[in-house]
Amino acid sequence: MDAARLAAAEAKGASEGGILSDAAAARRTKRVVLISGFESFNVGLYKKAAKKVAKRCPGVELVVFSDRDIESKREDVAAALEGADVFFGSLLFDFDQVEWLRRAIEKIPTRFVFESALELMSETSVGSFEMKPAPDGQKAGPPPAVKAILSKFGSGKEEDKLVGYLSFLKIGPALLRFVPGRKAKDLRNWLTVYGYWNQGGVENVEEAFVYVAKQYLADTPPFGCYHPDLERADAPWPTSVTEYLEWYDKTPAGAALPPDAPSVAILLYRKHVITKQPYLAGLVEAMQEKGVRPIPMFINGVEAHTIVRDLLTSDSEQAARAAGVLAIDSLRPDATRVDAVVSTVGFPLVGGPAGSMEAGRQAEVAQSILRAKNVPYIVAAPLLIQDIASWERSGVGGLQSVILYALPELDGAVDTVPLGGLVGDDIFLAKERTYALADRLKRWVSLRKKPPSRRKVAVMLYGFPPGVGATGTAALLNVPKARSIHCLEAALASMRDRGYDLGIRDGDAIPSGEAIVDVLRLLEDGAVIAGGWGPMPYLPSHDVLVRKMERAWGPLESYAGLCTTPGGKGSFVAGARVGNVFVGVQPALGVEGDPMRLLFERDLTPHPQYAAYYKWLQSAAEDGGYGADAVVHMGMHGTVEWLPGTPLGNTGLSWSDALLGSMPNVYVYAANNPSESIVAKRRGYGTIVSHNVPPYGRAGLYRQTAELRELLSDYREDPETNADALRGPIFDLVTSAGLDADCPYVDAATGERARVTSESLEKGDVTVTNEAFSEYASELYAYLGVLENRLFSEGLHVLGAAPTRETSAAYLEAYFGERLSAEAVDAVAGMGESDGVDDEAVEIRSLLRRNVEELSGMLTVLNGEYLPPAVGGDLLRDGPGVLPTGRNIHALDPYRMPSPAATDRGARVAAAILEQHAAANAGAFPETVSVNLWGLDAIKTKGESVAIVLALVGARVVKEGTGRVVRYELVPLSEMPGGRPRVDVLCNMSGIFRDSFANVVALLDDLFQRAADAPEESAEQNFIKKHATEMRSEGVENAGARLFSNPPGDYGSMVNERVGTGEWEDGRELGDTWAARNAFSYGKGDEKGAARPEVLQALLRSTERVVQEIDSVEYGLTDIQEYYANTGALVAAANAAKEGLPEETTDANGRKRFPRKKVACSVVETFGEDVAPRDLEETLRLEYRTKLLNPRWADAMADQGSGGAYEISQRMTALVGWGATSGFAEDWVFDGANERYVRDEAMREKLRKANPQAFRNVLRRMLEAAGRGMWNADEETLAELKQLYAEADDELEGVKTQA
Repeated sequence: MDAARLAAAEAKGASEGGILSDAAAARRTKRVVLISGFESFNVGLYKKAAKKVAKRCPGVELVVFSDRDIESKREDVAAALEGADVFFGSLLFDFDQVEWLRRAIEKIPTRFVFESALELMSETSVGSFEMKPAPDGQKAGPPPAVKAILSKFGSGKEEDKLVGYLSFLKIGPALLRFVPGRKAKDLRNWLTVYGYWNQGGVENVEEAFVYVAKQYLADTPPFGCYHPDLERADAPWPTSVTEYLEWYDKTPAGAALPPDAPSVAILLYRKHVITKQPYLAGLVEAMQEKGVRPIPMFINGVEAHTIVRDLLTSDSEQAARAAGVLAIDSLRPDATRVDAVVSTVGFPLVGGPAGSMEAGRQAEVAQSILRAKNVPYIVAAPLLIQDIASWERSGVGGLQSVILYALPELDGAVDTVPLGGLVGDDIFLAKERTYALADRLKRWVSLRKKPPSRRKVAVMLYGFPPGVGATGTAALLNVPKARSIHCLEAALASMRDRGYDLGIRDGDAIPSGEAIVDVLRLLEDGAVIAGGWGPMPYLPSHDVLVRKMERAWGPLESYAGLCTTPGGKGSFVAGARVGNVFVGVQPALGVEGDPMRLLFERDLTPHPQYAAYYKWLQSAAEDGGYGADAVVHMGMHGTVEWLPGTPLGNTGLSWSDALLGSMPNVYVYAANNPSESIVAKRRGYGTIVSHNVPPYGRAGLYRQTAELRELLSDYREDPETNADALRGPIFDLVTSAGLDADCPYVDAATGERARVTSESLEKGDVTVTNEAFSEYASELYAYLGVLENRLFSEGLHVLGAAPTRETSAAYLEAYFGERLSAEAVDAVAGMGESDGVDDEAVEIRSLLRRNVEELSGMLTVLNGEYLPPAVGGDLLRDGPGVLPTGRNIHALDPYRMPSPAATDRGARVAAAILEQHAAANAGAFPETVSVNLWGLDAIKTKGESVAIVLALVGARVVKEGTGRVVRYELVPLSEMPGGRPRVDVLCNMSGIFRDSFANVVALLDDLFQRAADAPEESAEQNFIKKHATEMRSEGVENAGARLFSNPPGDYGSMVNERVGTGEWEDGRELGDTWAARNAFSYGKGDEKGAARPEVLQALLRSTERVVQEIDSVEYGLTDIQEYYANTGALVAAANAAKEGLPEETTDANGRKRFPRKKVACSVVETFGEDVAPRDLEETLRLEYRTKLLNPRWADAMADQGSGGAYEISQRMTALVGWGATSGFAEDWVFDGANERYVRDEAMREKLRKANPQAFRNVLRRMLEAAGRGMWNADEETLAELKQLYAEADDELEGVKTQA
């Protein structure tokens, strides 16, 4: 058929009504390829549309794929794209997929790309209309006339631009008819297609692909109210909330609700309504079944904030407006009052899916809207890019976790509940999760509506670990007492002022915090309990969880164990009632003799008393329970949020979900710990109320160091005259103070360290010239300056207490250092005149005074109100932006890790570590370095530890156009600094890092796998490849695995538990414990906790150095148990793995290596400007000198009462822990601790009276250290310690027998 006849046939076919005739079909079939990304659940719908397109357009073939097919059916996708005429792409973001598609579609003449990565959208090409940037860098975009039209749409507010754009889409094609030019016509066609596509539904998708034929636009409005009854009746959607409620209140479901049923606005995806996703009906009907009045509103997504802002209001907002406070000027007169807002859209409130590309940019706008409404804002949605099976197996992860958790938390969202997920390509609702959401909504609204005098609140304190005086303590927070201010008492007083019934007559004093804690300590001993709450009536029915519990603990009817009443027929609850406030101690986790056994073992369950305790709090009073309206967890941190269950995205089988039930959880948490607080927020439904960190102090010098500084000052005044007289005494003081390890004298002639004393100088055993001594004295003086100016936390923080003049000055001096004079600091701290004083100092002082908002923030949440969010962090590192406290803190966007600043700093740290190692190893680089990746470090430093890993490996960050990190790319070997090799890295991840940064884990795994297979790189220049090749030769699977952690859903190494109970024999045993707990590999794809002990052991054998970051002043190596339990235990595990290796080998370059050499450890303190690493032992000595042995630190802590005594006790346990894991055992530390806390009678009595259990633990650890050979104490000292321990034990036993 020639061209003329073909054209005639096509014309005839068109005139007869067919879009394409058979004659046209005789030509090559036109192929349109559609790839759907973020909405794979619609693939079935698109395939239906494809069949209809084939009938209407015989010459057109519509081939449909999902983004999953790019990976699983790449050859099919490539074949379809080859020679295709049109490409359609929607919601495609994966970096690798985008880069592949850009290459695959570049020859396709017509390309439509909607709502995808900017790089892919720039490939849009419709006739003369393109989105590809012009040569000058400007986006091609629409012609000027069209831009002028676009500018007329929207309110003019920045956050409303996308809403205006959607409005333009509706009438843009009609307006563009009057704009001349081919480009305008092509743009009009593009808009028309997008209009159909955006409307969704089979009919509109069909029309989008045959848009040159009859124009058809579905009548689903851009905004409307949804209800399954309307859908079933095929009735039009109400286009206003008023219209919807007039209809709904007359329906049987609406009429059946009680008048006080909570009204909840539910934001839905409009596209889901159009495509009739079945989960919508289930969601709305579940709300109704639970007594919630649903107001489901469908939107496109980007306009969510305008709906909440302008169409919804609340009693609180109306009361404020009546008082003349108009926070929102665009509120509609007919706005509907609601009690809560639920978004099933996810993403940020402002901008929706588009807003996610610039996370947090409009967070302040969202917060101002939600603050005006002042009702709970909850994000609860089905998982749209994750299937239910993977959710239950590994938790919500990757981009889905960012959409559902991280981004909404920037707006202040609470109580996120996943409602279901994908099964195949369909969305399924988990009905039980929908009921859980409804129950939580009802409890939040009930808090708001119930008068404070009738509210019952449970305040949870902690007593973990048991037996060492921990009752009533919290990290960095003094719960029971702080000098004359009582933290718990202040909380109770503020509640009484707000109308809570404390059962105390007007004028009577509130019980002190210490008095309450004393009572709780007595109640913790079962012997003083006359009765109980049994027998176990508060446990759930015999469901899956109870069956698990009975497998672990035996039948509940006969359970007789921890915290059971005499006879074993019931359980008791340790607590004190103060009117309607119950103050209790969270039960220990474990069994007799092993009280921490359960904390980190996923396969076990809480013991029955633990479960019964929380279920008793939940159960209504008429059922014999307490019937708490809310629970307050006082300080960090409890254990309920760490219980076994799904790592992220609670299910009904998560213990934290089952035990907390629907109780609103107010969680008082340190502002500097956003890492662990997000576990409390996400797994424990905690609304975080942040509190400040304790004031800072500088260590100063004392005793021998102070005396040494005086001698050095005398010497420096006249070196020539004083050298002979002071040389010996100075060396003697250096030795007695233990400073010779950190400031050794090095003989210039031999290059060896020399031990110098006045006696050796007199005997002539060693000679020190005046010149050499002058140089050494300068080094010594500088080191004393480091000691003197080192910062530490001075005491504990008091919740809601404004800082005194002294503490204000301490914060300011620590923050500004030499940048602000002492006079200026004092002027600002004293609230005096600030003329000529740094404005930032005045701002910080003012923000610190708002510490009082910590208590008001707690009361705000207890009132069911919205608490504004804030970024977590500390003043020294993050600046005044972390103040004021009393806010609902959140973490960072994990898709921007590491930040540019973190990348730079991490590279400098890595270079310094390699330089440190090379200097100690004859210029050789380490083959493997182990880097600890902790959630807290990563969040506070914005990814410095990740950047260290990248720098060691030799990799750089790759970002897409919006700044989202999409890949870690190997740097060519030719660009490696100094031509050095790629260093292999064992990444030891905390459970929080593993769960919070799944995307980073996947990117790092991808990097290591590519490095392990890097072509044309030798083993000598790529140690990752070298070790992977060696492992593969031995038949090891996944030899590229480098990211290890605990089993899925588990947390912790259990090393600190073993040290705490004394159940260990040697460091190797503790190293083995760490290795067994951390042998689980994580990465991309299905690598979600696979047990790979053989890979871990191979990496441990080649590990030569361990790297640990310390991100804040508050948490040093000696302050918390986690450092020795992970860093110290990792060193022990690596040393154990090397047993059996040869003492010496030679590498391919002829350089000697020492495989069995003891593993080194570099500690990097990243809270200051200096990134120079210190050796582990040096850092430990520095910390012990400036804190535990420092009288200023000791006195400040002891003055805190029982909480301070407990903190001292814990540091003694950590001292033993470091000896157990790393071998750190220096007599002067134990001698100094004994002198400071035992020999000093005043200090001894202060600790004993404040917290006898904590004091007993101090004695126990000293005796344990001596017994294990860590401390060479003399017999007299040991006899005294044993006598004091026996007396302390008798005293505590006496307390037990007084019941």
